[in-house]
Amino acid sequence: MDGFRIPIGDWVDAGVDWIQANLGGVLDAISVIVTFLVDGLTAMLLSVQFPVIIIIAALLAWLVRSWKLAIGTALSFLLIVGMNLWVPAMQTLALVLMATIVALVIAIPLGIWSARSATVGAVLKPILDFMQTMPAFVYLIPAIVFFGIGVVPGLVATVIFALPPGVRLTELGIRGVDSETVEAGQAFGAKSGQILGGIQLPLAMPTIMAGVNQVIMLALSMAVIAGMAGADGLGKLVVEAISTINIPKGVEAGLGVVLIAVFLDRVTAALGTPAENKDSLLGVLSKRRTQRRRAAADAAAEAARIHEETEREKVRRTSTV
Repeated sequence: MDGFRIPIGDWVDAGVDWIQANLGGVLDAISVIVTFLVDGLTAMLLSVQFPVIIIIAALLAWLVRSWKLAIGTALSFLLIVGMNLWVPAMQTLALVLMATIVALVIAIPLGIWSARSATVGAVLKPILDFMQTMPAFVYLIPAIVFFGIGVVPGLVATVIFALPPGVRLTELGIRGVDSETVEAGQAFGAKSGQILGGIQLPLAMPTIMAGVNQVIMLALSMAVIAGMAGADGLGKLVVEAISTINIPKGVEAGLGVVLIAVFLDRVTAALGTPAENKDSLLGVLSKRRTQRRRAAADAAAEAARIHEETEREKVRRTSTV
């Protein structure tokens, strides 16, 4: 038994070699598309003056959360500008947003499928466990072999690492919808797609948005690891600071990641139920709309009462005559 070993690593290495030899065209296409999307989003963010980005971010924070978060967002982004980290911060933001979009495009349909099929759920569960518990650095090895140094292996590794919570929470949200509500929809003749789009997804949205939040947070946690693969941004600055033992550079780059993470976390956490946040602009508008509807309903009820009393008075007078 001393010399016995199961060569799982060798098998994986052989699989990687086979993919390189037979799917090179597909890998090149993925590399071109990902580079185009990330570089395009980065260029778009950097083409706008930073005050405009800050105002948009602050308005978004006020829209879904509160004016306090709006002020905090503006101050946080101004601090990033003051540390001269605006360009790498936008590079990191572009990478995180693109990785989140790709992960959600894969995760939400898989979560829906898993919630509607016990077999699919049973198959996906160990795969998601593997993806979520495997050290994130391991994903960089085949990613760099496939795509070389740059933003592409960083994004691929980020998507793989961040995807599981999106699948799990989408499945959890749909499974958590009250079965009686679904049965009521079926009783009214709603088809499977109508029940999914009109009942299950709306009711599961807070849980799904929690999954989106977790995907974004995990994607941001991969910023430094993506920097090791050569992706530009704050993660790359942290890697450079580690290699040169540069404490100020590392602290400032890490603080930039924290500030972006706090903004994205608060905004996405509030997106699930924006109208319930009383200090948000949407919450204020929703409250006023509810008050107007209530006032209109009270006025209609009062008019109906007056009309009923008038009709009764007419009947009384007629009977008296």
